[in-house]
Amino acid sequence: MAGRKFSNKVIVVTGAASGIGLAVARRFARAGATCALLDMDEARLARCERQFSQAGRRVMGLPCDVTRRADCETAIQSVIDRFGGIDVLFNNAGITQRSAFTETRIEVYEQVMAVNFFGALYCTKAAIHSLIQRRGLIISNESIAGLAPLLGRTGYAASKHAMHGLFTSLRSEVRDQGVHVMVVCPGFIKTRLQDRALGGDGTVTRHPQSRIGRQGTPEHAAEAIFRGAEKEKDLLVLTGMGKMAYWISRLAPAFYERRMASRLKAELKR
Repeated sequence: MAGRKFSNKVIVVTGAASGIGLAVARRFARAGATCALLDMDEARLARCERQFSQAGRRVMGLPCDVTRRADCETAIQSVIDRFGGIDVLFNNAGITQRSAFTETRIEVYEQVMAVNFFGALYCTKAAIHSLIQRRGLIISNESIAGLAPLLGRTGYAASKHAMHGLFTSLRSEVRDQGVHVMVVCPGFIKTRLQDRALGGDGTVTRHPQSRIGRQGTPEHAAEAIFRGAEKEKDLLVLTGMGKMAYWISRLAPAFYERRMASRLKAELKR
């Protein structure tokens, strides 16, 4: 069966001014898609929009703080008004935290949930009728932390588990209406996400990230996401280490938890 084609389709990308979001927008643009770039960093967003335009891409940049429901609804409606509808929604905007549960303020959990979970919910809710009408595609950028435990990141893991429950359940509701939902679980990817990780007090943490294995690049992630979208995959796990973690956590969860904790626990002692 022929896969999805994205020429002359409209894709909305949140968190589009850097990292995986920007790389995915560029990859879909090369395939002929029209790109609506949403981000709260207005300066970076303007530069990206200008670069797309100069490359001859059809593009629209929209400042949007995904924690604000009104921002999401206004941005999505602006895309629909200008381009006639939405074919692909990539819920990519995200934030993380690195701190022990006992040292993390409740406000940090609220902030992480506001960006990761509610931001994706707001945008999807605003776009869903257009996506159904155009038999579109929703891509949810989650994490291995949405499938397995991750020490020192209880807020991040909680938000990603919530996303996973939302979007896998939504898939079962809209599949018969022609809409597909693909869940993406990156491993360690070199982006600005970790540079802005929140500490327990809500400020950007100065502790360096602990990681296992080599980091992937946004460009490699974008290519895999594009190919997965073409094939309408349900679940796409990125990087070799990410795939290993996924399978070990499924087949030997207790062993995975012990190994993961032993590799990352030093981070909380810094």
